[in-house]
Amino acid sequence: MLNIGLSVLGLSRFQFAMTTVFHFFFVPFSIGLAFIVAIMETLYVVKKDETYKNMAKFWGKIFLFSFAVGVVTGIIQEFQFGMNWSEYSRFMGDIFGAPLAIEALAAFFMESTFIGLWMFTWDRFNKVVHCLFIWLTAFGSTLSALWILAANSFMQNPVGYVINSQTHRVNMTSFSAVLTNRQLWNEFPHVIFGAFLTASFVVAGASAWRLLKKDHEHFYRKSLKVGLIIGLCACLGSIWSGDTQTRYLINNQPMKFSAMEGLYKNSTKKGDWALGAGIDTNNHKTTWSIDIPYVLNILSYHKLSGTVKGQNQVNKELKAKYDGTKQGQKIKNYYVPTKTLFWSFRLMAFSAGLFALIAIVGLWLNREKSNAIMRQRWFLYIMGLCLWLPFIVNTAGWFITEFGRYPWVVYGLLTIADAVSPTSTVLGLLFTNIVYFLIFASLGAVMIILSHRVLKSGPDSVMTDGYSSKPEKSSDKDPYEMGAAHND
Repeated sequence: MLNIGLSVLGLSRFQFAMTTVFHFFFVPFSIGLAFIVAIMETLYVVKKDETYKNMAKFWGKIFLFSFAVGVVTGIIQEFQFGMNWSEYSRFMGDIFGAPLAIEALAAFFMESTFIGLWMFTWDRFNKVVHCLFIWLTAFGSTLSALWILAANSFMQNPVGYVINSQTHRVNMTSFSAVLTNRQLWNEFPHVIFGAFLTASFVVAGASAWRLLKKDHEHFYRKSLKVGLIIGLCACLGSIWSGDTQTRYLINNQPMKFSAMEGLYKNSTKKGDWALGAGIDTNNHKTTWSIDIPYVLNILSYHKLSGTVKGQNQVNKELKAKYDGTKQGQKIKNYYVPTKTLFWSFRLMAFSAGLFALIAIVGLWLNREKSNAIMRQRWFLYIMGLCLWLPFIVNTAGWFITEFGRYPWVVYGLLTIADAVSPTSTVLGLLFTNIVYFLIFASLGAVMIILSHRVLKSGPDSVMTDGYSSKPEKSSDKDPYEMGAAHND
């Protein structure tokens, strides 16, 4: 430890958090945008409207940028398991390795193969076959998410394993149990709907900015319509899947759930839900709150009656459960970062309502044979600013997922402190944190600049170049063809 108060554990956690957050900016965006581009090209195939083809090419360019940045940050993230978290890798290798290997060898290869075919074969295949390529790309990206979340879900809710008494590692006993983990099938739909929501509001928000400049109104209004329709459906799906996942936590991870609701004491039968609250994490109490009666019971149990355990009681129960174990003896208490979880959950809840409202109003203003959307510039500004909100909301969701598991890295089996690499040093981690931050900032800047350049160039760019593999007229003649030299 340095005198400035830095530690190997703290820097390792910060580095992984930084990498994960930045990587997760692009993962849901890429997954969602792949499906949106697939829907646009499908509309072209069905309706035979060239505008949809140009939309697929245009938004496909931004999808390719996001895909590339996501791959780079994902590689950096995987290296950290060996560099900073070698004890975790040793303990979890038998479980974590299988989903990651399948993700790389099957899903990612599938995604990468068909994305290449889609990019360079617009004039080489039948339009139905070409459309199939982008659907297979989208399907491959979703499969990648499934395998990664299968590994993450084990960390939240370990299933299908035994602890090897000689190596003190977890050994997988049932691969099917890992794949049917209830945590996975609560988490996976919420992530996928969040991906659709992210991409759809980026498309809608970017279109709104271009409409403010009255640029290619027909093209961007169609893009806006597609984005908002998908966004509204994704918003409803996110609310449903979020409700399912949150209710699952009541019994599976009660400390996480109590922190999300800002409860230190057990709730009353009245079921007050706090819009906002003052939280004293040092003394484990709530100093003030703005409450709405019965909402907590409705959200938790879908009825007016019921109570929820507070963190103080849950902490006592967890201490009684784990204090006799080797891991539990090292843990002082089981309180999680309550403020982070409390406000992250409210950000997600309020944003879901905002997204739904914007989608409904936007579709009404953008209806056919009406120019209302072009007159309501204030609404276009709001929609344009909402382009950034899904990334913040996704980050809040992962804060809840990961911080809510504290102090465990594998729930009930391995603590965060025991997972860090014994060979890591403060100076090494400080250096790599700075380097990674600069790399991520540069990649983010490049992504924004290139995307802005595509938006600024407009749909005309894809009509003139796109991804066509068809040679230009000037190069139709083979310079080595017999007689070509004489003709010249």
